[in-house]
Amino acid sequence: MIDLDAFYINPIQLNDAWNICNFVIANEDRLKRYFPDTLEQNSTPDLSKYFVGNKVKEFRLNEEYLFILKVKASYEFVGLVYIKDLDWDKNQGEFAYCIGYPFEGKGIMQKVIKALSIYAFEHLNLQSLQIITHKSNIGSVMIAEKCNFKWQKTLENEFTPRGEQPLDMELYELYK
Repeated sequence: MIDLDAFYINPIQLNDAWNICNFVIANEDRLKRYFPDTLEQNSTPDLSKYFVGNKVKEFRLNEEYLFILKVKASYEFVGLVYIKDLDWDKNQGEFAYCIGYPFEGKGIMQKVIKALSIYAFEHLNLQSLQIITHKSNIGSVMIAEKCNFKWQKTLENEFTPRGEQPLDMELYELYK
C-alpha cells in the first residue's frame, strides 16, 4: 500500500470486483472512449470477478500492474492506474489511468503518478515510463507535464476508439 495523505493506492485484490464494477458503470461516459475494454469487462459483477482474477494473476506474473485508488476514511473508490505494455528488455512501461467524476481536477492523479513512478523505478526496476494521451485530454497532458514527463513526439494513428477514425496521440516519457 502507498499512503497519500487522504488516499491510498493498493495493488488490485480479488475483493475489488464489486467496487470496480460500480466505478466503471458510474463513470461509463468518461471511460467509453479510452478505456472501452475495461468498461466492457466490468459491466456486470460476474464479468468484474473474472476481470479482477485475471488482473491479480497478471500482477503476480509481472505482466501488467493494476492499482486501485481509494479514500482512506471511507474506502470510496477513486480510480484505476495501470502500468502496462511492459517491455522487460527495455525496462519500460506505460501508465494508463482514470479517475471518478467527483475527484477530477483536484490534483489527486498527479500525486498518484508521482508515487507510482517512484515505485516503478525502485521496485520494478523500470528505467523509463510513458504516458500516451490525446492532445485534447488536457487533464492527462497536465498530469504528464507536472510529473516531469517530457513530450517526445506525436504517434500518428496510434489509437482507434471504437466507431471512430484513428487518432494521433502524444507520447510523454520519464526516465529514472
